[in-house]
Amino acid sequence: MSENPDSTLRSVELSRVATGHYRARNAAGAELEFGQREGLMSPVELLLAAIAGCSSIDVDTATSRSSEPTDFRVDATAQKVVEDGANRLDGINLSFNLTFPDDDGGRKAASMVERLVALSHDKYCTVSRTVERGTAVSYDVRG
Repeated sequence: MSENPDSTLRSVELSRVATGHYRARNAAGAELEFGQREGLMSPVELLLAAIAGCSSIDVDTATSRSSEPTDFRVDATAQKVVEDGANRLDGINLSFNLTFPDDDGGRKAASMVERLVALSHDKYCTVSRTVERGTAVSYDVRG
């Protein structure tokens, strides 16, 4: 995958490993395997992980300046809906479960969580904001 001079462009390259098994690679060379096989996350699960991960980065970056969490877990859930034969998700929810040490830094970090989650949702998380906005997906086929 070649570097692109456009600093706004985000991209991944997907390649087939086997039937129902795929590998995504970014420009930095990081890879992630997924698919519809045993032991792999599905694309829908990756979408939920991307939404949870995006907001988690926002929250973790800010709270970790005050204290390291003793527990940091975010559960991402949604309902699969089939309308007129077409699939989509509805009711995507992130449930943040964070705990910090019972000291000054930990209490400061804990007091920031609700505001940081809201800021991530309303302003900073590119993934959830893109999903909520309903950005169009285009495609082309090359032979």
